[in-house]
Amino acid sequence: MKFALCNETYVGWDFDATCEHIASSGYDGVEIAPFTLNEDPREISESDATKIGAKAKSAGLEVVGLHWLLVKPSWLHLTTDDPLLQKDTVNFGKHLVRTCAAMNGKVMVWGSPKQRNILPEWNRTDAIERSVETLSKICETASECGVTIAMEPLAQVETNFLNTAKETIELINKIDSPACRLHLDVKAMSDEQKSIPQIITESRDYIAHFHANDPNLRGPGTGEVQYGPIVESLRSANYKGYVSVEVFDYSPDPETIAKESITFLKEAFSK
Repeated sequence: MKFALCNETYVGWDFDATCEHIASSGYDGVEIAPFTLNEDPREISESDATKIGAKAKSAGLEVVGLHWLLVKPSWLHLTTDDPLLQKDTVNFGKHLVRTCAAMNGKVMVWGSPKQRNILPEWNRTDAIERSVETLSKICETASECGVTIAMEPLAQVETNFLNTAKETIELINKIDSPACRLHLDVKAMSDEQKSIPQIITESRDYIAHFHANDPNLRGPGTGEVQYGPIVESLRSANYKGYVSVEVFDYSPDPETIAKESITFLKEAFSK
């Protein structure tokens, strides 16, 4: 199994120093939040992205891909009923695909809960169809670039759309593109009624990427989630992708988070 760490963990660090520390801590890859590279990711050129990928490679890391896609600009939206905003979202998604490919990244994790909420006044069926239209267009570019859009189920407290792996797989099947698959996150799966191993087993044919963390918002192994059954389920599902550490509580510091998380994961996956 290969392990990666998300770069936004290193608040205030430049990208070179971030990559050097991630690599020296024992990780194989770095996962990048676009807004950490530029306040407006639309301004990241493919030339810029190529240089970023080269920096990661020189530190000994692969760029796994991108996540936190719609944080900035914050007005973009997956299910919007505004045709112009939908067009902007499609264009931005395609730009991120090209950015990801220029970095040699392969996966784009689509979370962004606030930017996919279905408003009360909208017809839910229509909103879902709009999301299918938007993602289908982005996936056309993703297919051309060798990038996978990995849709992420998120907890009900975060969003009212795509709250379970089952619901997300239904959307993936509607899109019907090999460039659209499933992302699973331990914190998010903890919100489902099903057990995490059951979700992994039932989703095995769709999983493209995986985030390791805990409902306490910290790294894997810091809370009550038992990783033994998770590791066993991923192995049984023949999962070959990255396991990326994504935390939301950046205390006490990135150095500690990086060290403790990789130590825990390597031990968990060595059994």
